[in-house]
Amino acid sequence: MAAETHSRPQSSRPVLLSKVEGHQDAVSAALLIPKEDGVITASEDRTIRVWLKRDSGQYWPSIYHTMSSPCSAMAYHHDSRRIFVGQDNGAIMEFHISEDFNKMNFVKTYPAHQNRVSAITFCLTSEWVISTGHDKCISWMCTRSGSMLGRHYFTSWASCLQYDHETRYAFVGDYSGQITLLKLEQNTCSVITTLKGHEGSINSLWWDPVQRLLFSGASDNSIIMWDIGGRKGRTLLLQGHHDKVQAICYIQLTRQLVSCSADGGIAVWNMDISREEAPQWLESDSCQKCEQPFFWNIKQMWDTKTLGLRQHHCRKCGQAVCGKCSTKRSSYPIMGFEFQVRVCDSCFESIKDEDRTSLATFHEGKHNISHMSMDISRGLMVTCGSDRIVKV
Repeated sequence: MAAETHSRPQSSRPVLLSKVEGHQDAVSAALLIPKEDGVITASEDRTIRVWLKRDSGQYWPSIYHTMSSPCSAMAYHHDSRRIFVGQDNGAIMEFHISEDFNKMNFVKTYPAHQNRVSAITFCLTSEWVISTGHDKCISWMCTRSGSMLGRHYFTSWASCLQYDHETRYAFVGDYSGQITLLKLEQNTCSVITTLKGHEGSINSLWWDPVQRLLFSGASDNSIIMWDIGGRKGRTLLLQGHHDKVQAICYIQLTRQLVSCSADGGIAVWNMDISREEAPQWLESDSCQKCEQPFFWNIKQMWDTKTLGLRQHHCRKCGQAVCGKCSTKRSSYPIMGFEFQVRVCDSCFESIKDEDRTSLATFHEGKHNISHMSMDISRGLMVTCGSDRIVKV
């Protein structure tokens, strides 16, 4: 869905400019061509297509290429007009697009994975194509020789990838909900750290090399901001989506985070304010407000001759509380809670009306979104999904 994104978060309502239709199956990736009125799409229908905007305002295909296997991921390098297409069979194919975007020439095939390719990035300085796949590994290959340089295996499917070209750090999200930070060398790699905070598979990552922040979106419907540069680990939890977060993009210039979910929700988060970090949940054998025992605390139940209660947690203070001491719900946007969550009664009293003012704007993409990309300089955004429609 193409978005006109302005400097004020309140005014960034996405406006639909064009629909691109024609694929016979789900569109797995769509990219805007920089400095051109064009879109490149890759689909499960085994085609990769380049669409150029005509004088009529409609997008028409200028290139239509059929692959041997469904297309699952794509990376495009505009300066060299090189495109890398990952497939369901694990191979990555490289093409070169002509200057007028009317012809695409095959360059080579990379045997990168044994299973579906989930993400690709291309580094021109080192001439590496780096990718992740459902064979539980990250691989990096030399684009000059086409040979495999290195591989690293994880315990579950590797689902998304971000790469810092300067430091050669790779961030890999997987289906277990873990993010692994690796340092890639010519033929080897080392694990720097693992980030754990999501309760569902990681669907999208975004790395901001300027502020050294990593954003992750997951199937637990939440987004986490990780302060990598400050080595603080998890710093912010953002909850505003009602379905799994499929795509994210951080706009450094306006300090806005754009996120898209599977139900078509598009959120624009104002990150230009100091937010509060959500507390870690505390554990206790009894309610930290009224001291009534929880149901597993058999000794206290026996001593006080009372029935044990269910444990809950206040999202604002993190204390373990019973249902009677947490009867209220409240939004608390400064901590990332854009819709109402459980808070203890004393925290509810401390939240003022102005504290409930939303710090994000929410929009309806009106289709299932599985992939999104942005051309920040032009304020354009493209989304695609299982409904076969691409929206600009």
